[in-house]
Amino acid sequence: MNLSPEMLTLVMFGGLLVGLFMGHPLAFVLGGVAVVGAYLGPGERVLGTIINNIYGNAMDNYVLVAIPLFVLMARFLNDSGVTEKMFEAMRLLLANLRGGLALTVVIVSVLLAATTGIVGASIAVMGMIALAPMLKYGYNKELSTGVIMASGCLGILIPPSIMLILMASYSPVSVGALFAGALVPGLLLGAMYALYVLVICLVKPAYGPPVPAEERANVSTGELLAMLAKYVLPPMTLILGVLGALFTGIATATEASAIGVGIAFLLFLIFGDRKLTTCFRTLIDASKTTAMVMLVLVGATAFTGVFSRGGGMTVISELVMAMPGGTTGALILMLFLVFLLGMFLDWTGIVLLSFPIMLPIVADMGVDVLWFVVMVAVVLQTSFLTPPFGYALFYLKGVAPKGVEIIDLYKAVIPFCALIVLACLLMAFFPVLITGLPSLLMDR
Repeated sequence: MNLSPEMLTLVMFGGLLVGLFMGHPLAFVLGGVAVVGAYLGPGERVLGTIINNIYGNAMDNYVLVAIPLFVLMARFLNDSGVTEKMFEAMRLLLANLRGGLALTVVIVSVLLAATTGIVGASIAVMGMIALAPMLKYGYNKELSTGVIMASGCLGILIPPSIMLILMASYSPVSVGALFAGALVPGLLLGAMYALYVLVICLVKPAYGPPVPAEERANVSTGELLAMLAKYVLPPMTLILGVLGALFTGIATATEASAIGVGIAFLLFLIFGDRKLTTCFRTLIDASKTTAMVMLVLVGATAFTGVFSRGGGMTVISELVMAMPGGTTGALILMLFLVFLLGMFLDWTGIVLLSFPIMLPIVADMGVDVLWFVVMVAVVLQTSFLTPPFGYALFYLKGVAPKGVEIIDLYKAVIPFCALIVLACLLMAFFPVLITGLPSLLMDR
């Protein structure tokens, strides 16, 4: 059987959605649909070419070495226990402020995003140490859960991020330029979340009452400054060590990730339990995450390879270019498709599926590829928040206390998704927010 490109497009994407709704793992759905698509479209002989492409190109990419190292860095930092102590120090610092606990969540999540880059870990940790205190002090349930989920998702946007590394390996943009381009949008989103917390608690004081004065009085100013120096400065050292080495040109992304692992391991030795069993568990967890990413990479490479050989790329390109509004209309359609895919796929699958299709179109239109890639990264913030498969919803539901229902989480993400859309509009009208820092730091 030799399906037309149009029918092959419908069959492959339809099969992808059916497989996911049946609950099968993304990597195996992508690979399975690729095999079926090969027999229905370009023929089984194409599979040999696909296998050569997986081993000769996808798996031979030196940049991907940074992924297991950054994952290991995140695990060491998470197991060091410094996150809980950092949250406590920031909570006491902002105790007298309305919405101070929610603001603390944003600030600590931004620091975690720049040190761990793993959304699940950030949301689970903040959910366990911050949600119960916020509900205890009378914080609004939707504000409490929404700020934890949205702020936790910054881990895939603020560098160093394994998503940005994967994006760089599938685009003509260097890792350093992509890190620099995503830094300002990531911090901008964090600032918007913090401003939202301050405004909503000012307009509706009952949403975020201050911590009782007697609790703050139990810790002197000197003790608080000592806590800040002990528990906030070390993660900042990790951030500056990794990004500083990369932006100054001292190290490549892979080398910078190794520097990060070294610093994170030192923090684990200083603040962690230093048990061999903990180290072993850290290595196993990092290996599982790396294996998951690599399996999805193999499946997605097979899927896009068969899809391209079957003429699907041409179908999508013609559809996008036929959009009314010219280049603007085409860009809006592509970003909207990324948003829709985010409801059903995780970011790994979306990047590996969309980049081979969209980036050639973007380059042909004369659009700055760096700007587009960062815009996709910002839109992918919603992939963790939007039902039915928003992973942040399930991460937080798994650690939330009784009384927090899934419908509460669905309502909680609405204002934060609106803020993400607003950030996209700002970057569309002011591209310098993305391109300014890379042009200052490096020759792209």
